Amino acid sequence: MSTVLITGATSGLGRYVAFELVRSGHVVLAHGRDPGRTERLVEELRAEGDAEAFVADLSSLAQVRELGGHVAGAHPDLDVLINNAGVGAGSPGAARELSADGHELRLAVNYLAPVALTRALLPTLRANTPARIVNVGSVGQNPVDFDDIEFRRGYDGFAAYCRAKFALAAHTFALAEELADTGVVVNVLHPATFMDTAMVREGGVTPWSTVADGAPGVLALATQDLGTGGYFDGTNRARAHETTYDREVQKRLAAVTDQLLTL
Repeated sequence: MSTVLITGATSGLGRYVAFELVRSGHVVLAHGRDPGRTERLVEELRAEGDAEAFVADLSSLAQVRELGGHVAGAHPDLDVLINNAGVGAGSPGAARELSADGHELRLAVNYLAPVALTRALLPTLRANTPARIVNVGSVGQNPVDFDDIEFRRGYDGFAAYCRAKFALAAHTFALAEELADTGVVVNVLHPATFMDTAMVREGGVTPWSTVADGAPGVLALATQDLGTGGYFDGTNRARAHETTYDREVQKRLAAVTDQLLTL
């Protein structure tokens, strides 16, 4: 059985997946932003199996790195990372928001945070192969604008969300290549469309599906050997935005990501 860190576990898809994993006998390290909610979740999870709480605000890169350090120290046996936490498009017409570090919020939480957390935990994952990284992406993918990576011009919440998910997919494919033959696999998926979550309802969208519809894809990638560098729509292999596979785009993204993470 695996030791699994899942970010954004206190609600929505993350919560559902956490319960499925703990009931299957996995050790679940449940991350949340709110200490009270995270502790309450873990109390419920412990009624079903082995779980531990980890609290961090993923809009702060310092807290993301601290989270990685805490998890690695407490669970040197970690072998699965599920980067699930995210910020949705926001309410229609909402203004551009900033992270604790001054980055555009959707870029920060949906892209920079999973990249930073993955980097912090890679030594641990590499020590526990076969290991898996699951990035919860979206079918909504818009190419990033390298001339305006922080989306200062013509800001739109849904477009910002789609740019961050594009970046996450492109990063996933580059990382998979980098980790080839290490025993660490990394994949990205669109779990289901407009699931019934607070994120979707805040965006003014009537849900099309449930978190139960989105869970099988995440669980399959977290627990089964499905190769590396893949994009999945639910449990089915699919194609991400064609530009995410472009080596030049991946290189430019890696360079700008390094700059943003060291600012």
